[in-house]
Amino acid sequence: MSDVDWDDLRVFLSVARGESLSAAGKLLRMDPATVGRRIARLEQVMGAALFVKSPQGYALTEAGTRLVAHAESAEQAALMAAEAVQGRSEGLSGQIRIGAPDGCANFLLPQVCARIAQANPDLEVQIVALPRLVNLTRREADMAITVSRPTAGRLVVQKVADYKLHLAASGDYLDAHPPIRCRADLTGHRIVGYIQDMIFDKELDYLAELGLTEVPLASNSVAVQFHWLRQGAGLGVVHDFSLPLAPGLRRVLPDELSLVRTFYLVRHEDDRRLERMNRFAEALVTGMRAELLRLESDTEQT
Repeated sequence: MSDVDWDDLRVFLSVARGESLSAAGKLLRMDPATVGRRIARLEQVMGAALFVKSPQGYALTEAGTRLVAHAESAEQAALMAAEAVQGRSEGLSGQIRIGAPDGCANFLLPQVCARIAQANPDLEVQIVALPRLVNLTRREADMAITVSRPTAGRLVVQKVADYKLHLAASGDYLDAHPPIRCRADLTGHRIVGYIQDMIFDKELDYLAELGLTEVPLASNSVAVQFHWLRQGAGLGVVHDFSLPLAPGLRRVLPDELSLVRTFYLVRHEDDRRLERMNRFAEALVTGMRAELLRLESDTEQT
């Protein structure tokens, strides 16, 4: 490994995580052909093929799989060396990418991260809203907010906070339809919710928990569901922290139909050694807890 260039290892990790030369090139801002030449050079130095090209992209060989752990150790060492040279500064800088489920990414993280960015002008924050779990092992993000606690992988999990959800509809919809005084009155109402076969986490299967199985208006996006409800399209489950953004929505049977879920902050185990990531994580968790408390308190008072 003494003849291996760290920059070539960085290219190798990008191909391993992106599973293609083009994906790695976009991440590295490098021409795919150049990425290919760098991989070829590394394979020559290592004396082994690191990838097998298939219709699905670039798959790691056995040798490539063994190299990943060493390359990631070198990556962490480089990051720690940069922190040691730069020293601790009062503000955070550089780019940090957060993966999050749709509801959190749309209605909670923007204002929390805006405050963090305002206090740290040299910091660049990216929020990735994906209708699936974010793969931290492939470095799709630096950290992720989840609604289930991961049970596999070299990950560090921290509980952020519990949050509430309720059935809700617009005032216009409720005024135009028969009153809902108990759960049985929900029969015949149009329901808005997730596309069943696209629910990527069992914790998001709200309607099944409430016994509502017919969903004529469905989307894999919380934002789409939210706007359907604002337009008076039907009844659906919403996060309490989103309701202050839509004064026209009213909770339905709030005492009888109430759900509680939990947000977790998930990070790669190696990142615990990076002060910059630790400081950002602390600011993120503190900000999310405060914002949840503020928004849910506003909801209770309306």
